[in-house]
Amino acid sequence: MVRTLTAAVHQEEEWYIARCLELDVASQGESLQQALANLREAVEAYLEEVSQPIIEATPLVTAFQITAAA
Repeated sequence: MVRTLTAAVHQEEEWYIARCLELDVASQGESLQQALANLREAVEAYLEEVSQPIIEATPLVTAFQITAAA
C-alpha cells in the first residue's frame, strides 16, 4: 500500500530538517533530497516498529501575512 504523507522542511545552518506532519517523526540531511530520503526511511522504520501507529489527518498547510512592527 502506498501512502502519501506531508513533510515540512526548513534549513538550520548547513542542515535541512524534515518533519512528517502526520506523525511525530523527523530527520535531517545535508541537502533537501537527503533530508527527505532520510525522513522516508525514518517513517518506514517507525511504521514497522509501531503496531498501531496514530496517523493524524493531513493538516492544512497554508501561508499568511503579518504587518511588521516599525
